[in-house]
Amino acid sequence: MSWIQKLYETYEQSKGREPLGTSMLLPVSHSIQQAHVEITLDAMGNFKSARTIGKVETVIPATEPSAGRVGTKPPPHPLCDKVQYCAADYPEKGGAKPSFYKEYEAQLTEWCNSPYSHAKAQAVLAYIRKGRVVADLVREQVLHVGQDGNLLTRWTSDTQAPELFRVLTAKSGERDQGDAFIRWHVRESDNPCTAVWEDSSLQDAWAKFDASTKETVGVCMVTGEMQASLALSHPKRIRHSGDGAKLISANDSSGYTFRGRFTDDTGQQACGVGYEVTQKAHNALRWLIQRQAYRNDDQVIVSWAVAGAPIPDPFGNSLTLMLAGGAIEEQPLVPELSLDADAGQAFAKRLNLAMAGYRAKLGPTDDIVVMGLDSATPGRMAITYYRELTGSEFLERVEAWHKVHAWPQNFGKELKFVGAPAPRDIAEAAFGRRLDDKLKKATVERLLPCIVDGQPLPRDLVKSTVRRASNRVALDHWEWEKNLGIACALFKGAFKNKGYKMSLETDRHSRDYLYGRLLAIAEHIESRALYVVGEKRDTTAAKLMQRFADRPASTWRIIEPALKPYISRLRAKRSGFMFEMDKLLDEIIASFVGNDFLDDSKLSGEFLLGYHCQRQILNPPKTGNANATEDTPTE
Repeated sequence: MSWIQKLYETYEQSKGREPLGTSMLLPVSHSIQQAHVEITLDAMGNFKSARTIGKVETVIPATEPSAGRVGTKPPPHPLCDKVQYCAADYPEKGGAKPSFYKEYEAQLTEWCNSPYSHAKAQAVLAYIRKGRVVADLVREQVLHVGQDGNLLTRWTSDTQAPELFRVLTAKSGERDQGDAFIRWHVRESDNPCTAVWEDSSLQDAWAKFDASTKETVGVCMVTGEMQASLALSHPKRIRHSGDGAKLISANDSSGYTFRGRFTDDTGQQACGVGYEVTQKAHNALRWLIQRQAYRNDDQVIVSWAVAGAPIPDPFGNSLTLMLAGGAIEEQPLVPELSLDADAGQAFAKRLNLAMAGYRAKLGPTDDIVVMGLDSATPGRMAITYYRELTGSEFLERVEAWHKVHAWPQNFGKELKFVGAPAPRDIAEAAFGRRLDDKLKKATVERLLPCIVDGQPLPRDLVKSTVRRASNRVALDHWEWEKNLGIACALFKGAFKNKGYKMSLETDRHSRDYLYGRLLAIAEHIESRALYVVGEKRDTTAAKLMQRFADRPASTWRIIEPALKPYISRLRAKRSGFMFEMDKLLDEIIASFVGNDFLDDSKLSGEFLLGYHCQRQILNPPKTGNANATEDTPTE
C-alpha cells in the first residue's frame, strides 16, 4: 500500500498550495464530469436562462457509488447530473431511457434537510421539483423536440445539427438528449460566486454531509488507524474524465470473480482503506497525471516529489530538462565543434547548472515516486512500474542518464541541441515513426529502468537504432539526421566504458571508428564536387551506407574508384581543398592497425560515431561570414 500512502501524503502537502497555472486538487467526495448544459437560477429556484457549453470538465459533488457508477441502474450524483436524472418531465417528452428523477430528488432532499444544507442546493431542489427542466431547455433551444413533442434522437434536417447533437456520443446512430449533463449557476445576493462547481462553501457542506452518512468501520491499512468509514468502492476517471478503469476494485456477489480465501465482495478483508484516504490519494494521482505525466494512449507514467518540489522530467530530452532548469537562457543550443574542443564540456556545464537548480529546491532525503499505469481492459488498471527514491538518488540517476547518453542531436532546422534524446524519440528511431502503440509502450517501459534504476540499455534496442541509421536511403533526410544522432547517443551510452567523446578523436585507431571517418570524407569530397558544378543528388557514400556497414572493405573498393572523377575536378578547381582531403585520407588509412583495413566483417555502431564526428569537423556550423561558407554544400 506504499503507493496510496505516498499519494495521500502528496495531497496533504499540496492541497491549497498548488503552483500557479495548475488546476486545483479535487475536494473529498467530488468527481469530474464533462458538462454539456448550463442552467442559471435565482436564489429561490426560479429559472433564468440556459445554454449549451460543448464539453467542459466540471468538478461535481459525488457519492461513493455515483463516482464509479456503472450498470443498468447507476446511482445519481447529488447536485449536477444528466437530464435523465434532473428532469421530472423527461419521460413525458419521450425520453428513451429510464428516469432516475425520484432517486435524484430523494438524495438532494436528504442533503437539504440535513444540518449541512446549502442555499445553492436548496435552490436547485426547489427548481427541479417544478418538473419543468426539459420544457425550459426546449424553450431555450438547448434541447430539441420533433413535431410530436418528443425529444429528437436524430437530426434529419438539412441545416447544421445543433451544438448539443455534435457533442453527445452517438449509440447505434442515435443521440439521447437525456445524456446531456447539467451544471448549475445560482445567483445569491450576498455571494458573488454563482457557479456551484466553484463555491468552496458548497463543496465543504457536501463533504461533511457525505462523511456523516458513512457507517463501515475498520482498520485503514494506509494510516493504520481505526476508521469510522472504510471505502466500499474506489474512484475511477483517473487518467481522464472518460476513464472507467480502477486501481482498486473487488466484485462481485455472483461468485464469478475469484476471491481466494476472502468471503466478501467489497475487498475490505484484503484491502481496507479509509474513504477519505482513498479519495485524497486518487485525487492527488489524477492531479499529478494532468500536470506532468508522460502519456501514450492508456499508458501513463508520472513522477513527483511528495513534498511538492519541482523535479526534472525523466521522459524529456536534455533540452527540455535544461530549459526547465534555466540553464540555457541566452546560450546557443549547439556549441561549435572543432578538433580542439569537446562539446561534452559545454554540455556538462549546462547540465550541472540545471541540476543545481533542482537540488536547491529538492532536499537530498525528500521522497520521489515514479509510477507507471496501464490498463488491458476498460475496467481494470495495473501499476506497471513503481519506484521510491530519495531526492539525491533520483537527481543522480537522471543526471547520469543525460551525461552518458549525450550527443549532438539534429531534430530539424528549428531544433538542434546537445544531449540525450527522449524515450519517445528513441522508440521511433528504433522502430520507425509509424510504430504501433503496443510497441511504443513496450519500448518506453523497457527504457524506464535504464533512466530511473541506472540499468544498461537493451542491446537489441541499440542495434535496431544503429541499423536504421545505417539504412540512409530508406529514410527522409531530416528523419535520418534525427536517427543518426539518437543512434550515436545510445551506442555511446551502451559502451560508456570505452569513453567516447562528442568531438573527433584523432587518436582513436579502432577499425570501426576509422572506417566511419573514411565514409564521412568520401561523402564530403563528392558533395563538394557536386556543389561546385551545381548538381543536387545523393552521393555514392550515402547510397552505399548500409552496404558499407555490413561489408566495409569490399564497399570501400567501390566507393574509392567512384571518387576519382570528383577528385580530378576538385584538383582543377579547388586544389587547396583537395590537398587537405588527400592528406586526411592518407592519415586515416595509415592509422589502421595490422590487417584491420582489409577486414570485411560487419561494423558496429562505433562507425557512426566516427562518421558523425568527422562530418561535424568537415561541415562546421555556419557563421555570419558569407565567405566562410561559400563552398560549403547545403543539405
